[in-house]
Amino acid sequence: MSDIAFRSATELAAMIAKKEISARELLDHYLDRVDRYNEALNAIVVDVRDEARVAADKMDASPGDATFHGVPMTVKESYDIPGAPTTWGNPAWRDNIATEDAESIKKLRAAGVNVFGKTNVPISLADFQSYNEVYGTTNNPYDHSRIPGGSSGGSAAALAAGLTGLEIGSDIGGSIRNPAHFCGVFGHKPTYNLLWMRGHTPPGDIRSSSDISVIGPLARSAEDLDRALRIMAGPDDITARGMKLDLPEWQGRSLKGLKVAVWKNDEHAPVAREVEARVDLVAQALKDAGAIVNEDARPSFTAEHSNETYNNLLHATMAMRMPEEDYEGLKAIVDNLDPNDQSDNAKVRRAQVSSFKSWGANNEQRHHLRWSWHQFFNDYDILLTPMMATPAFEHDHRKFGERTILVDNQERPYFEQVFWAGLTGVAYLPSTVIPTGLNPDGLPIGVQIVSAEYNDLVTIGIAAELEREGFSFTPPPNYVD
Repeated sequence: MSDIAFRSATELAAMIAKKEISARELLDHYLDRVDRYNEALNAIVVDVRDEARVAADKMDASPGDATFHGVPMTVKESYDIPGAPTTWGNPAWRDNIATEDAESIKKLRAAGVNVFGKTNVPISLADFQSYNEVYGTTNNPYDHSRIPGGSSGGSAAALAAGLTGLEIGSDIGGSIRNPAHFCGVFGHKPTYNLLWMRGHTPPGDIRSSSDISVIGPLARSAEDLDRALRIMAGPDDITARGMKLDLPEWQGRSLKGLKVAVWKNDEHAPVAREVEARVDLVAQALKDAGAIVNEDARPSFTAEHSNETYNNLLHATMAMRMPEEDYEGLKAIVDNLDPNDQSDNAKVRRAQVSSFKSWGANNEQRHHLRWSWHQFFNDYDILLTPMMATPAFEHDHRKFGERTILVDNQERPYFEQVFWAGLTGVAYLPSTVIPTGLNPDGLPIGVQIVSAEYNDLVTIGIAAELEREGFSFTPPPNYVD
């Protein structure tokens, strides 16, 4: 039954509906794999299997036709589920026990999922790697010496290893997309504010949405992304009084005549030749299907300007998660900076404690970027880009300032990798990461499909078309029984 573990959530729900397997049998199948494989992988770090077994038995006693009826699911540790800790990997929040589900989890449960655990994250959801003092280090299922990505690293690793049927993550700097890339699964970063984030907030924050940050699904198929997004999408209770969701659909469209722009590398954040080659591979597949491909098309701004705007807004937002004592110490450091110091480190620190006036100026620049993208996507349907500079790299737990990555043997700054996430994230754009297969070292590489705001079902729909062309999930060999 090992192949069952790697099936899509849609296929698993169909098996239960056809009585080919019961919800309880499927849950126990995944739990058996968790017991055999998770100790070395350390992807699932919170276990609520007893509650899940009770829920599975109830589902079998009352069969339903919900989208994901009976599908076992894990969720990123940063989501609230009742009776379980929500720490964000922060030891200070070990005792933060949630009393109700996050809003998105409520919607998924109503659609039939059976939550049996939570998956690992970096501290404060602020790294490409997933390790912390609370839960330890998560490994990549294709090579345990390497990272699974972050901050939804446990999510992607659990999916790729066949330990769960569906996952949900969050993304401010690629935290859904880079784990999807590193672990060879599908991931979707939605249009900003398309999914209500209530219940995915630090302790004490009840309903506020963090700037840039979104929540969204990860899965082993594009169809699962589509179904999960439809379930979770929609305005909050206040906005719903006057607004309804009406997303553009992909169904009925064809790849023939699709207008595709390609941005496969950039001097501000160079990617490895093998990563660039995968963007070319996807572009060629679309061209072979009749799409019109343009490798020179760009929106009307410079990459440098977009990246600077993104980083200024990102650092201000991430600094909000700091303990007050640390934040006050950071302000004191900035007060003592030489006004002529324009080093990258000085720019980051100033952005972290920026005034509202400064933040507002960057926010204005962000909206200029949004309108530039809007005009661009009047001419092009989608944009293809890399997601990260390299395949999964080896664990590196040194201080941030000491880390670098090797891109074709060239040493590059560690956090330079947020460029490809920020290019689209700062402007609220939806993007779907698809797997493109394994490299000669057996490591996955993903490619990002981007489109205009609210074209979420378009990028996912094109991902589904490409999946049928062979850009599909490949299980890690050591996890196939």
